[in-house]
Amino acid sequence: MPLPPPTNERTRIHQRSMTFQGFRRTDDLWDIEGRLVDTKDQPFDIQGDLRMPGDAVHDISVRVTIDHRMNVLDVAVCADATPFPGTCAAQMPDYREVVGLNLFKGFVKEVKNRYGGTQGCTHVSELLMAMPTAAFQAFAGQVKHEDRVDGNQVPFHLDRCHALSLDSDVVQRSYPRWYRAQKDGQEGTLPVTS
Repeated sequence: MPLPPPTNERTRIHQRSMTFQGFRRTDDLWDIEGRLVDTKDQPFDIQGDLRMPGDAVHDISVRVTIDHRMNVLDVAVCADATPFPGTCAAQMPDYREVVGLNLFKGFVKEVKNRYGGTQGCTHVSELLMAMPTAAFQAFAGQVKHEDRVDGNQVPFHLDRCHALSLDSDVVQRSYPRWYRAQKDGQEGTLPVTS
């Protein structure tokens, strides 16, 4: 269902595009790539640097290489366009510090801790924080849950949204092993870990 029509006439002034792609490599590793592009629909002056309509204000890409268990093996960051050329790229922290982390085990929290505020680039962090769900979608239908985790670990996507709460009809039907009946008005039985 699309959004309802706008109630007033309007003119678009800004567009942000965030895209993610997942690639299975010939060495059985995975590359998950994210790209964020901001453009304006009118000339835009950034402290004397005039960007014309359609010129990128931001064009930032991140690639995370992972194994089938979601362990981060490599990271690459590229900033092709930034509002302050030279300054943004020169002050980029070493995002390779996330190598060794696991996308499904506290990754988002670690990105916030390591690169939040003035410690990093807001937009690189945004891309990194979306990597777990982008990777999950890339793995869907390609890698079995049992091949990604050890032992009796609950699948990552369960108990992370209303439809997939452990007491939902969807979980009862599709994941009966993990279904937990709701007890006296209580919800969910797993803590949120990302």
